[in-house]
Amino acid sequence: MKSKLAALVFGTSLVLAACGGGGDDAQENAGESTGGTESAEAEQIVQQNCISCHGQNLEGGAGPDLTAVGGKYDQDKIKNIIINGQGSMPKGLLDDADAEVVAAWLAEKK
Repeated sequence: MKSKLAALVFGTSLVLAACGGGGDDAQENAGESTGGTESAEAEQIVQQNCISCHGQNLEGGAGPDLTAVGGKYDQDKIKNIIINGQGSMPKGLLDDADAEVVAAWLAEKK
């Protein structure tokens, strides 16, 4: 019974993480390429798609702690994990453009 409940909770978390909305912010930010804008965009994507597994402050939860992930993986490896999944993380939660933004942001966390 406990394993069924745990599977239900985990599955729900994944579904909610994958459903993380998103508007047309990319069009609003078109032409802007400042680090602050990219950082804000990355944080928004993470808030909408990642915190249900990785925690509000990326401290970990159902997914691993990402607060210092840049010390473990480079930007390309992080993007690869986001796109293709790894362990219990499913692939395809973010499109290529969002994965690039988030990977660059996470790679700075050391």
